[in-house]
Amino acid sequence: MGIAGVVHDADPLLQTEHFPLFVSVLCQGADRANSAADLDGDPLDRPAVTRHFVSEFRDFDRERIAARVAQPDLVVTTGNGSVGAALNPEAWQ
Repeated sequence: MGIAGVVHDADPLLQTEHFPLFVSVLCQGADRANSAADLDGDPLDRPAVTRHFVSEFRDFDRERIAARVAQPDLVVTTGNGSVGAALNPEAWQ
């Protein structure tokens, strides 16, 4: 089972001061949901729930978006037509 949250026409959101924090919080939420253990490391009584968040931009500029998302607590990757963000394991151990 998995869940995907999609933000359509995210261009105005990209311009906000809080956009990098917004992406970080979504990554934190996805990480917790994708985990099979609680915050103490004890196994959960449920399987992990895969969560992904997608922002769709009308004016997609991979380098600009990656630069806006980049921060120490995230690992940002780029591909053909995509920018990905995930928690940086060195910052979130």
